[in-house]
Amino acid sequence: MIGKLEVAADRVALNIKAAESFRDAAKQSIAERGRFTVALSGGSTPKSLYALLATPEWNKQIDWSHVHFYWGDERCVPITHPDSNYAMVERELLSKINAPRANIHRFPVELNDPDSIAAAYEQEIKRNFGADGMPKFDLILLGLGENGHTASLFPHCPALHETKRLVVGNWVEEVKSHRLTFTAPLINAGRQLVFLVSGAGKAQVLQDVLNGPRQPEQLPAQLIAPIAGALTWLADKDAARLALPA
Repeated sequence: MIGKLEVAADRVALNIKAAESFRDAAKQSIAERGRFTVALSGGSTPKSLYALLATPEWNKQIDWSHVHFYWGDERCVPITHPDSNYAMVERELLSKINAPRANIHRFPVELNDPDSIAAAYEQEIKRNFGADGMPKFDLILLGLGENGHTASLFPHCPALHETKRLVVGNWVEEVKSHRLTFTAPLINAGRQLVFLVSGAGKAQVLQDVLNGPRQPEQLPAQLIAPIAGALTWLADKDAARLALPA
């Protein structure tokens, strides 16, 4: 297994562990580098995390003025669309905290063309991190699909083989739509990578990704192996039941 598996009793405990990781990473990054760069994930499990971070108890523990928000993947839909990852985070978190709008770096989906959106977002990242070397996000939150995908790196999609680009636009046959996604090299450069995995429906795929044979074409989450950073799998008991030692 690559990384560390941490198991929470249930979804509520999982969200608390994730919020603690977010808060601690933010404090350390701001203290050391003057800002905290985080790439967010879509999905139901992160949604409940963002709602928790927006509550008064957690809101006051984070210096939002120094947090820079990015998205690890996005759908090619307007920001008002129900499927927009940006819209979900805006609704659950950003609208409820005091973060400068200049610190919110979303995919420019209004460009409409997936390749143009991806290229523009890559340039945005390079402008903010510097063009030399691979950008290093302080924290990247990731989900795990029942088919083994993470971000929008789906089984057998062309993005799995990308080694130079930071962001790509991908046609994903499985969902019959274009997806925008960080590439594996950009994710693997992160300082802290945290998977959030919840529910019995994820038990088999988590076991396969962590302990099964390496087959990243079928299980793209296996591509995630940080170069120098830390990888943590935060899972509730239902999701982790097959991956735990007997």
